Amino acid sequence: MNQTIEQLRNRKSIREFTGAPVKEEDLQLILQTAQRAPSSINGQQVSLVYTRDKAIIKKIAELSGGQVQIETADVFVTFVIDFNRTTIAAQMVGKEHLIEQSAEGIVLGAVDAGIMLSSLQSAAESLGYGTTAIGGLRNQPDAMIKLLNLPPKTFPVVGSTIGVPTEKAKNAPLKPRVPFESFAMADTYNHEAVKKGVTQYEQDLKNFREAHGMNYLTSYAEQIANFYGKIYFRSIAENLTHQGFVFQDEIK
Repeated sequence: MNQTIEQLRNRKSIREFTGAPVKEEDLQLILQTAQRAPSSINGQQVSLVYTRDKAIIKKIAELSGGQVQIETADVFVTFVIDFNRTTIAAQMVGKEHLIEQSAEGIVLGAVDAGIMLSSLQSAAESLGYGTTAIGGLRNQPDAMIKLLNLPPKTFPVVGSTIGVPTEKAKNAPLKPRVPFESFAMADTYNHEAVKKGVTQYEQDLKNFREAHGMNYLTSYAEQIANFYGKIYFRSIAENLTHQGFVFQDEIK
């Protein structure tokens, strides 16, 4: 197994950091590597806003629901859907820019941000740092927009911590995944395989947590129901509209 595949197969979210700093040259290399991620039509419609300022990081932690893992990170990176950049490009040739007024615009921007997130985290982890994706910054997007001074046609869609992991975090066991055959399906989607896989994973995760002293956590099914049985970030549509993301798609 080559080194890249081994790293990706053994990745884990790191939520405990030593407090040691990320080297500045490493941080710049991580960010430059993230910039090489692919984007739709080479639009490059994702920007990064990164900070090492502990006061700002603490504020982001508060806005994200009081997440200690954010507050203790050395660096926080916000991935911003950036149609401000592409609007500037369209205006240079006297054209209108309308993609932000469609559902496709949000999908496009979120997909590109996710691809870049993976590149950034893989680069950071290859240098010995730990990361965790943070969706909680969408808890109060209006406050994040103000904090980062984001202009219209931009939106903070996801974030990532970067820091030096503790030995405990580095040595934490890998969490199991749903059965492979219920994840990778040849030719067509297999509902029955997925259903069977969920049932199996419920037991697999229970066994994993019991084996590692984590049986105080809710089951997979309970966790999904608790989160996805409600709309928990209710201000996103309002804040998207305020930022200029007003869907005008035709429904026929």
